Amino acid sequence: MNWAFGKYVSSLLLFGSNGIVASMILLSSYDIVFLRTLIGSLFLLAVFLIGRHRFSFFRNKKSAVFLAASGAAMGASWMFLFEAYAQIGVGISSLLYYCGPVLVMILSPLLFKEQLTGRKVLGFAIVLVGLLLVNGTALLSGNLPFGLFCGAMSAVLYACMVILNKKASDISGLENPMMQLFFGFLTVAVVVGITHGFGFYPSPSDWFWILILGAVNTGVGCYLYFTSIGKLPVQTISIFGYLEPLAAVIFSVLILSEVLTFWQVIGACCIIGGAVYGGTTLSLRRRKAIEDE
Repeated sequence: MNWAFGKYVSSLLLFGSNGIVASMILLSSYDIVFLRTLIGSLFLLAVFLIGRHRFSFFRNKKSAVFLAASGAAMGASWMFLFEAYAQIGVGISSLLYYCGPVLVMILSPLLFKEQLTGRKVLGFAIVLVGLLLVNGTALLSGNLPFGLFCGAMSAVLYACMVILNKKASDISGLENPMMQLFFGFLTVAVVVGITHGFGFYPSPSDWFWILILGAVNTGVGCYLYFTSIGKLPVQTISIFGYLEPLAAVIFSVLILSEVLTFWQVIGACCIIGGAVYGGTTLSLRRRKAIEDE
């Protein structure tokens, strides 16, 4: 459990820097995600073959369907997220994206038979207040920019990705993130091919950041992430998942000089604080049960 938790936290810190790395690449969001998933898939495939792992994907049809659907949700989520980066900035986009774990927390009683408590409901309410504060100006004016829509959709699809991956429990280890990322790549490739084709030409300076984003942030990050979440409780994933948007906001302010207003800072604290507050219930109860035993 401790090893899985360490891998999970490491993956979140890598993912938290995605927006920073993407800001260095002068391509459209769709092209960036296409190259990211392509390089990440090839990286994990190479590691898989070098390690002489065996495929179990085709022997577990039910889990294979869930994993393929999870990969498709991940690819679509990333396309919305990277478009949100371009439209409204890394900080706010990351906060919107990580409303996904809150959706998982709310749905967990139906999908994973985990109890929905008053504390979770209150935590969810605090997150909603935070969302209103972060995006209050646009909501009050009746102007909902495309970037906010993209951020919200990335959160919904993030929740689908986590839920579907948890259902693919028979496919684990390195094969899980490799196949997840492969189906994510296929989804992105279809969308990019249909919408505007594959005629993009990165500059020499872009390739360094593309390789970092693809091999390190995506390949290594997905390996750490998907080989850990299957061994962790859903609430643990939801609670500590907020290290990613927290890191992303800090990076965006320190490196990209993005500016958050006072109320947006308060809203960010509500989003992260409400999620952590609402998600700690099960962990505390489990600890107490262990101590009583």
